[in-house]
Amino acid sequence: MTPELSIEGHIATITLRRPRVANRLDPVDLSTLIDQVAEVNANEAVLVLRLQAHGKYFCSGYDITQISSTKRHVSFDQMVDAFEDARPVTIAVLQGGVYGGATDLALACDFRIGSHTVDMFMPAARLGLHFYQRGMQRYVSRLGVNMAKRLFLTAEKIEAAEMLSCGFLTHLVEAEALEGTADELTHTLAGMAPLALLGMKKHLTRIARGVLDATELQRDIARAAQSADLKEGAAAWAAKRAPRFSGR
Repeated sequence: MTPELSIEGHIATITLRRPRVANRLDPVDLSTLIDQVAEVNANEAVLVLRLQAHGKYFCSGYDITQISSTKRHVSFDQMVDAFEDARPVTIAVLQGGVYGGATDLALACDFRIGSHTVDMFMPAARLGLHFYQRGMQRYVSRLGVNMAKRLFLTAEKIEAAEMLSCGFLTHLVEAEALEGTADELTHTLAGMAPLALLGMKKHLTRIARGVLDATELQRDIARAAQSADLKEGAAAWAAKRAPRFSGR
């Protein structure tokens, strides 16, 4: 089954649905995921996009037997880049193994919540596969060059605690707390002022990539400074109540 997209208010969720094959992705899935991210980007109400999966594993990456498939209209890296460049804040909910290209898919998300059942490895060198540019950049910017070299060049598997310590995970919780933690973070993010939330997400990602557009940053800062939401945020803070943001 191809990935499923659902949208409810400010929150969109994409679910991988091939648990019997560890949620590995095929050529059709790549196109489906790009289309789903585009649909989410076009829906201005959506502030948070969650990526999750059914079954024991989060995702085992791309189906290596399909690497030369003529069915593939988009590349794996184009699909992953779409998640990094997505307009909403993104959360990867990791309930189990994260392997191969799926490690980069998770790194492309803004937050990565995992349980103690999670592990990861990157077998590119073992397969004879040279990884693509932005994927290596994500590894270096999120994990540091030493950890990136260790994972890419040795294909070593690491467990949840080390995934947290090296920066792969942003949150590590017990398995029974995974869904609740993901829900809490989702609703926290969805309750923020949209102009500030989405603007800072966009520019922080660009800073990490070394492609900051300073002119656009200043324009977004000015837009937020003149917004009704800034006035509402200040009023709510003073009144000790929850803000009611409008995105204007």
